[in-house]
Amino acid sequence: MAHEHAHDHGHHHHELPSPDRLNSAFYIGIGLNLAFVVIETCAGFYTRSLALLTDAGHNLSDVGILGLSLLAFRLARAPASSRFSYGYRKSTVLASLINALLLLVAVGGIGYEAARRLSTPPAIPGLTVAAVAAAGILINALSAWLFYHDREKDLNIKGAYLHLAADAAVSAGVMIAGLAMYFAGWRWLDPVISFVILAVILWSSWSLLRESVFLSIDAVPGRIEVEKIRAAALNIKGVKDIHHIHVWAMSTTENAMTAHLVLEAGFFGDGTQSVKKQFRHTLEHMNIRHATLETESEMEDCECRDCDGN
Repeated sequence: MAHEHAHDHGHHHHELPSPDRLNSAFYIGIGLNLAFVVIETCAGFYTRSLALLTDAGHNLSDVGILGLSLLAFRLARAPASSRFSYGYRKSTVLASLINALLLLVAVGGIGYEAARRLSTPPAIPGLTVAAVAAAGILINALSAWLFYHDREKDLNIKGAYLHLAADAAVSAGVMIAGLAMYFAGWRWLDPVISFVILAVILWSSWSLLRESVFLSIDAVPGRIEVEKIRAAALNIKGVKDIHHIHVWAMSTTENAMTAHLVLEAGFFGDGTQSVKKQFRHTLEHMNIRHATLETESEMEDCECRDCDGN
């Protein structure tokens, strides 16, 4: 059998997140959210508002999540070693999973507090709460905007974006509730708005959690279809069959694949490299840049015992 391992040596590349831009985005986002936590905590103690203090704790989790995402982003670019032959790229998947789990924990905490307040809504200074929440909208929206451009390029970045966008929605709900409580005295609106916001957070975080879990156990990444890989291979002249296809995520931006290509007798040997080159170029279009390919002639049996046509 012939073997070849490709590491993105072609000239066709899909756009990846800019390291410099993302480093700046993470640092600015961490700084803005940390400053807001201090402001919101001081306002919460000054007004004795549990809502503001609770939200300050929630925003403090944003700082931790952004810090975790930054750490994973930096680790993904660390060089490989003899122990970690792929480097630390998989840490981005772990960070996205933790982000999703923290979102669910936040949902549980907010849900408990909302349910408790539904029966006995407390009296709080609505105008002060609305003013602080308005500042929260600006800070969280600006922080989310920093990651908007790269949100679909990296699952870890998407997690940070969704978390910040959800917090902007939380702040909007708190502001509306604060104004309504101040002008109309509707204290019950605070927990009701909270339940609406919880639904938004759950809807936005479910896909992140599901994909993070799948990538953690080396499932095929969501945007890649094995049948399309098979069809693309069979469309290349000289390829008789393809089997033993395995695709997994090396990180939230890079995918790897192994496969066995069965070549027609006339292409096995001198034509092998040409077939592999065409297939590698096709795989780049599918966002697979690391491919280990084994080739065999249609005249020989596959040496791998567990080759079952997959």
